[in-house]
Amino acid sequence: MGKTTRVVLAYSGGLDTSVILKWIKKTYSCEVITFTADLGQEEELDGLEDKALSTGASKAYVQNLQEEFARDFVFPMFRAGAIYEGRYLLGTSIARPLIAKRMVEIARKENAEAVAHGATGKGNDQVRFELAVMALDPSLKTIAPWREWDLHSRTDLISFAREHNIPVPVNEKKPYSSDRNLLHLSFEGGELEDPWTEPEPGSYQLCVPPEKAPDEPEVITLGFEKGNPVSVDSEEMTPAGLIKRLNTLGGKHGIGRLDMVENRFVGMKSRGVYETPGGTILFAAHRDLEGICLDRESMHLRDELVTRYAGLVYNGFWFSPERLALQALVDKTQERVTGEVRIKLYKGGVYPLGRRSVYSLYSHELATFEQDRVYDQYDAAGFIRLQGLRLKTLSSYINQEYLDEKQ
Repeated sequence: MGKTTRVVLAYSGGLDTSVILKWIKKTYSCEVITFTADLGQEEELDGLEDKALSTGASKAYVQNLQEEFARDFVFPMFRAGAIYEGRYLLGTSIARPLIAKRMVEIARKENAEAVAHGATGKGNDQVRFELAVMALDPSLKTIAPWREWDLHSRTDLISFAREHNIPVPVNEKKPYSSDRNLLHLSFEGGELEDPWTEPEPGSYQLCVPPEKAPDEPEVITLGFEKGNPVSVDSEEMTPAGLIKRLNTLGGKHGIGRLDMVENRFVGMKSRGVYETPGGTILFAAHRDLEGICLDRESMHLRDELVTRYAGLVYNGFWFSPERLALQALVDKTQERVTGEVRIKLYKGGVYPLGRRSVYSLYSHELATFEQDRVYDQYDAAGFIRLQGLRLKTLSSYINQEYLDEKQ
């Protein structure tokens, strides 16, 4: 590959990418164009374009992608019920394919030969960014400074920033690495590197501690169409607007705080603190509505695929044929997941109170404990005999395992 003359850098304005911008210019003697995706970082974006230009960028893109993020990335993932290792709602993971997609588009527009990111050689994001770029435009080179330079720690980066007069929002007393978007806010580093140490108050910003949440619960109603949330208390909203509303409500009631040790794709364990207030409410409400809208086998089949789908998102395979195939199956199951869920929010908890749908499969006549005319309870005897047929055949073996040795 020839000389690199122009690079598009995924730029957050934080410590890593601020240093990387200057480092790439010095190391590669090339033009650097920054791209910042507005995914709901709010005040973190203030002055970012000016900062990029003053640090040496030839051009700085800051683009609002919030609605696309919610509609085309977050909502499809939530339709799939994706949750990583039973706890993590994938807030960082799901943002990376959209950022990479837009980087590729800008690189083509600006005739850049390469893209660059600030992910470390220990993390998942390097994989997510680079796999997405490979899928969308394999002709682009990727520059990953954390795998190239001689700066071995964030302390080294702080020193580099000071040496080159780069203002950064991190110091030795506030060493967190954070990531924020519409769906969540994450923290790593600092005292969190000791899994026994309780997170300090500075590692939470979106959610109040549950013990400080209001003493009175709040009840809301969420409306869904084909698996997607569309309204709060009968008020229709855009995808991004709906997530923002739920973030406010969830944060107020201390909902969505998570402290966990997870398994990174590269093979190590890491500890992170996540705040996902709106997403936690959505996940619970969507799952509850599926209870009356999905038939048993469709739900169970989808649930068998949750771990696989979540792994694809976490490991960076959003733009893969297998994820697209799973999405097609998931979306077929969601065609009738339309209705409303009434939910109570209270001190860190999300409690479904009621659910209804024009496509409800719930039959009061079948489920009632009172007298009915549609279910003959005697039929259950034959059902049970057939279910137990193979167990009768194996009874001698089962007796040997569980009864004989105990006598």
